[in-house]
Amino acid sequence: QVYLVESGGGLVQPGGSLRLSCAASGLNFRLFAMAWYHQAPEKQRELVANISSNGAANYAESVKGRFTISRDNVWNRVYLQMNSLKPEDTGVYFCGTRYRARDIWGQGTQVTVSS
Repeated sequence: QVYLVESGGGLVQPGGSLRLSCAASGLNFRLFAMAWYHQAPEKQRELVANISSNGAANYAESVKGRFTISRDNVWNRVYLQMNSLKPEDTGVYFCGTRYRARDIWGQGTQVTVSS
């Protein structure tokens, strides 16, 4: 069974930084693309960034230049470094991957950007 467990969320002031972490198990991690998604209150889940198995990254326009996705294929983790945070970045952040034709999600981690 594939498990994804996110951590690192919290309360931060506008302009601050957070680093989210997602620990993966139950799959050959290095072979799979990984992604981070953001779900703002009362809105649909949206892709923030993804990273291919060989490390190529893509970002939503709203986070380009502020967020960085990375992965560690030794420890089976994917990270999201979030800088210059804005109130609109508030929400739950989910780690996800596609495994055997199914979307797999973690439980999410809450990020609140507020003064």
